[in-house]
Amino acid sequence: MSSIYTPLTAERLAALSEKDPALKPAEMPIRLYGIVRESIVDGPGLRFVVFVQGCPHHCPGCHNPESHDPEGGFMTTTTRIWENLIKNPSLRGVTFSGGEPFLWAKELAEVGRCARERGLDVMTYSGWTWEELLKMAETDAGVRSLLSVTRYLVDGPFVQAERDLSLRFRGSRNQHIRDIDHWPASDEAVLLDDIWK
Repeated sequence: MSSIYTPLTAERLAALSEKDPALKPAEMPIRLYGIVRESIVDGPGLRFVVFVQGCPHHCPGCHNPESHDPEGGFMTTTTRIWENLIKNPSLRGVTFSGGEPFLWAKELAEVGRCARERGLDVMTYSGWTWEELLKMAETDAGVRSLLSVTRYLVDGPFVQAERDLSLRFRGSRNQHIRDIDHWPASDEAVLLDDIWK
């Protein structure tokens, strides 16, 4: 799969923001578990990772159990996340993890939209399956928006009995990595499980 990523300098990013305020996300409050400014284990290339707070799945053996409590973590805004993200011109993309990112779909979609407009790719993790998310998107505009800016989706709950440390970018064999870049024009998702071993 070819990448849509084109490196941009910090000066170019700043110029884009100054020219067009629409290239900044709308300011919305969001509750986070944490942020990793540079990661190579949460998706392809160098990534800015946003871990949201709150998760309804409560998977046994979860890597981030402290992220489950919807009242935990800390409050920030989409614009603060964005201001930190664009400081690094070496990023290939942004990853949304958690917690459950689709609980904050509308807010993350705003950050993801701006990332895509600047040539960064978006990877989103979810404890829901692709099929469940498609069903949710029929009635939830936020879910639709986050899916529409997501390039790579890692879907499905973590299942401890299927844990496999040899897997890349996922924790258990039941989870899948999907390229959903053509959604919503097509519900077809390209499986990348074997490609990204």
